[in-house]
Amino acid sequence: MKIVVTSLGETLDSPVDQRFGRTRYFILYDTDTEQWSAYNNKQNLNAIQGAGIQSGQKVGDLGAEIIITGHCGPKAFTTLAAFGLTVYTGASGTVKEAIDAFLANKLQKVSGADVEDHYGSV
Repeated sequence: MKIVVTSLGETLDSPVDQRFGRTRYFILYDTDTEQWSAYNNKQNLNAIQGAGIQSGQKVGDLGAEIIITGHCGPKAFTTLAAFGLTVYTGASGTVKEAIDAFLANKLQKVSGADVEDHYGSV
């Protein structure tokens, strides 16, 4: 299974980024091979608008099945759902700790956004 975790850095020891759309990096982790890769999200980090949608498309293109993050806004959630991704929020600690928490069924699967967008709607 392929999992993407939002990250402040490029390794499994990096802290989980609490933001989805404006995360610094996406860490793609394959649970079958235990291989991972880091993907820079610089173009969306400072985007004026559309960061959640563009980041959602990027994650969908990576072929992931699961996204683990701190929080996910409504536009990002809609984009991720369109790609068939399952979203888990509330992750903290390092990327590796978040993956371990997911594998131990300790993260919460969400059925919608858990934060408002920049315009105040959920």
